[in-house]
Amino acid sequence: MKKLRTTTPASKINTLSTKMKRGMVIAVAIVFAATAAGSQFIRPVSADQYDDKIAALQADMARYQAEANRLNDEAASLANALAQITNEKNAILAQIAVSQAQHDKLVIEIADTEKQISENQDALGTTIADLYLDDDISPVEMLASSQNIGDFLDKQEYRNSVKDQLSTTIKKVKDLKTQLTTQKEEVTKVLATQTAARDSLQAKETEQARLLAQTQNDESKYQGMIKDSQAQIAEAKRIQAVLNARTNSTGGYTIVDSGSLGDYPWNNANCPMLGYLSTGGANGNGGDGRGYGCRQCASYVAWKIAKEVGIYYKWGNGGDFARNAINAGYQNLGSNPQPGSIAVILGNPGHVAWVEAVSGNQVLVSQYNYNYGAGWGMYSEMWLSKSFFDQYVKIT
Repeated sequence: MKKLRTTTPASKINTLSTKMKRGMVIAVAIVFAATAAGSQFIRPVSADQYDDKIAALQADMARYQAEANRLNDEAASLANALAQITNEKNAILAQIAVSQAQHDKLVIEIADTEKQISENQDALGTTIADLYLDDDISPVEMLASSQNIGDFLDKQEYRNSVKDQLSTTIKKVKDLKTQLTTQKEEVTKVLATQTAARDSLQAKETEQARLLAQTQNDESKYQGMIKDSQAQIAEAKRIQAVLNARTNSTGGYTIVDSGSLGDYPWNNANCPMLGYLSTGGANGNGGDGRGYGCRQCASYVAWKIAKEVGIYYKWGNGGDFARNAINAGYQNLGSNPQPGSIAVILGNPGHVAWVEAVSGNQVLVSQYNYNYGAGWGMYSEMWLSKSFFDQYVKIT
């Protein structure tokens, strides 16, 4: 980089040094002012108003959810079920409002941070220009131009002060930029939370509409549905007890991953589970649009097979998959799994999973709706004993 001036005539040293001294004082004042302004950016006054609003909305959300939980604990009735859904919807609406307030606050803070960065950078530009010009004067020249040793020490002190403040302001700009990046990431997270909340709200509205359509606001019809659901849930518990007993007798399991699978099209928002049972879905009544219950083991494995081979098979319950796969021409592996095969527990409804890997006597499977403690309808990857499953069939 070319310097502004490479030599200084001796006849101009005294005049120039006086100007530099005055310039340094001004530059230091600019940097101090910028530093003082920058120290206030963390909690801009214009954003403070959102804190109370967010706290109030969070209190509303907790109140609505508490009321929904209370209704859930009461004796089942259609009125309570509808009131519970309404309170859950209100809690979600409050969550959306919280997210919006957090978003609006962050937008103000981002604008303030960007302004602080700009002001500090402008101050840096002035300071660097003055300091760079003054650096052309060597200590010998500065000493020669000084009236006495005290005058020389004053000039050195001003130069060092400017350099120190320059370093402080550069660090502040870097910190501001880091803060800005964090704030923008927080906005992205808030928007994702808000999107998920809107999906949950839509699912609740669908659930409410389905309940009204099925019961036609008739308490006796609702009680009939409750009895049917209770019978299905009891059956689900029986099946899970069988699976748990099998797991315990074959050495247990080790969870590798759990929750939900990104590209599988059904999740908690569009297919909320009622115990073991699917609700919502493609038809509003728990179907995945391919002949299976969404977030069920058979739905996931049929989707996985279609993803691998391009064919969406309709093979019934999980326990039917081995027989139907063999009838379709796929290789029966018996009790010897391979990656890319299906793992089946025979019976009605049985269970089916996808084999991801094999190691010794252990098999790593991915699956849906094996209740390992995280709730029904959840995705999981776990290591199990090979003997946990009755049969394996090679798909890929």
